[in-house]
Amino acid sequence: MNRASRKAFWALLVLALVMTSGCASMSPYAISEGELERHLQDVVSEFDRQQLNSGSPLSLSLDDANITLGPDGRDVAVIDVRGQVALNALMAKLPVEIALKVEGSPVYDSTEKAIFIRRLQLLESSIDSPFFKGDLKPVTDTVMRLVAQMLETMPVYRLDETDFAQRMFGMMPVDIRVAPGRLEFVMADE
Repeated sequence: MNRASRKAFWALLVLALVMTSGCASMSPYAISEGELERHLQDVVSEFDRQQLNSGSPLSLSLDDANITLGPDGRDVAVIDVRGQVALNALMAKLPVEIALKVEGSPVYDSTEKAIFIRRLQLLESSIDSPFFKGDLKPVTDTVMRLVAQMLETMPVYRLDETDFAQRMFGMMPVDIRVAPGRLEFVMADE
């Protein structure tokens, strides 16, 4: 038996053991708010790096990302971010401090093996720059389109294919459930 066949055999054996032990007794794999916050920070840093490498004059950085899962028992995630958007033009950097608080529904995409936040609603927004300070309400639609577009393409979490448990969850028909303080992977209703 070659190495690939042995790996496939063990994966199937573990999958069979999990399935025969009963899905109800299987404790779900959970992702904490802290893990999501760290992953979001990494994704935004990578997005900024890609934008700068492509020649974009805009840069984006996060100072703080706070994610609250299941507030008041609802199946939503509240994302509160603070950071800077800067326009690099004419050898000068024009920074703008921005704060956004949005609420949306966590959705698991099995083809991407990633969690996205969809159906966003803006809860709070503010901006502080040398040219403007205050509420973003005048530009809310534009800001929300940008945030929604970013979260549509940038997952807040992606399964780690190098981790055996996460790889196994990625192979099974799973969905996510919002619980206070965490997202849980559960067997999908087909």
